[in-house]
Amino acid sequence: MFRKRVAPHLALALALPLATACGGGAGADAGGGAKTVTVTVGYQSKTINTVTAGTLLRSLGYFEQELTALGKRDGTTYEVKWQDYATGAPITAQMTAGKIDIGSMGDFPLLINAARGKELKQPTKLVSVTGYNLRGGLNTLVVAPSSSLQSLTDLRGKKVSTSVGSAADGTLVRALEEAGIDPDRGIRKLNQQPSVGASALAAGSADALSQFVAWPGQLAFAGQAKALYDGAELNLPTFHGVTVRAKFADRHAGVLDAFLAAQRRATDHLRAEPVAAAESVATETGLPAEVVYLYNGANGIATFDPALRSELIDALRKDVPVLKAEKLVSGVDVDAFVDPAPLKRAVRAPDCPRPPAARPELWLKGHETTRSFASPKELLKAVKGADVRAAYVPDAVTGTLWFADRAVWVADGADLRAFVTPAGAHAYIVRHPAARTVSYADALRLAS
Repeated sequence: MFRKRVAPHLALALALPLATACGGGAGADAGGGAKTVTVTVGYQSKTINTVTAGTLLRSLGYFEQELTALGKRDGTTYEVKWQDYATGAPITAQMTAGKIDIGSMGDFPLLINAARGKELKQPTKLVSVTGYNLRGGLNTLVVAPSSSLQSLTDLRGKKVSTSVGSAADGTLVRALEEAGIDPDRGIRKLNQQPSVGASALAAGSADALSQFVAWPGQLAFAGQAKALYDGAELNLPTFHGVTVRAKFADRHAGVLDAFLAAQRRATDHLRAEPVAAAESVATETGLPAEVVYLYNGANGIATFDPALRSELIDALRKDVPVLKAEKLVSGVDVDAFVDPAPLKRAVRAPDCPRPPAARPELWLKGHETTRSFASPKELLKAVKGADVRAAYVPDAVTGTLWFADRAVWVADGADLRAFVTPAGAHAYIVRHPAARTVSYADALRLAS
């Protein structure tokens, strides 16, 4: 009952005229038998907190399995086309053209998706969440390793690369406003795709880069950037979610149910096997598994749960004025956009766990599991002399997980604390005059 159609590479997909793309349509088979329904799913493979609706879901084959079961019940043949994009904007463009049926993207792009859908009479609905961070830690501003910039106030007059309309751009705008910098005139904003911005940062044509998962972690892990601002300092939720064309959802409710049931299964798999899931996503994307685990691991920056939590929807309402100020939308009716009914219908009552406080975590080479610790000091004791693949430590204030050897360490008496940014460490030292910053090597020595 099911045939899997391999999606073309992005370059080929973009080269084809829109008329050749297949959206969710139904038609008779050549022999005049059972009908065929094609489902086109747009996803962002390297935006790794969407993996339960994209990369991981695709590799596990759960959606195809659910559709096979559906086909046996209704006598329909289902075909899936997976289309991979770098950001949410092209997914929205294809959805409003009726060429993509289900897509996943970040909170700010979701609002643009809602606005464009309404304008072009192709309304869409937000039906589930993939990964989220209740403080906003999925977005980070980074600078070159040799940069002398230490805080947001140092960005005045500087060139900052971001993707306008993305969640990372929203973080940049809000962070600058809190720092007393006009986001329009106080900096020179460069509107660039994430990969272009990363290249600009390396070449020195951008002074800073504001991007979403997994770019900041990837650049930090490779030694190509250091964190300047942790989005969790805003203490405002950020998330990615699943949007569907309303017409498709009405016509093929069973297909949407199958997708959401498959997403729930992928979420359960990621929670139960976080290391295996990270390795799988790394294989599919080419990203280092250590970076994937930073965001998607047991103590990762992202929490995975498809539930449409009230905190996330409230945050979405607060995002609308930012996009209006950027002249990217005229307004969005968030309540009309959010549709919890399909998720309630498709899966058992989704859980809404309050994410536990992140714990330091150690991943040793050759090991398929990780070990967590009660304190950064205990982690450092275990790191010394070990064959380490990656060591992770939460920021002492925001809780954002970061690579231990890339964190800013502070010694406060016998205590050792880690911070994502120099500004975070400095703010702590101001409140604790006996504390001092120390190198990672010194932190290791002091821990032992």
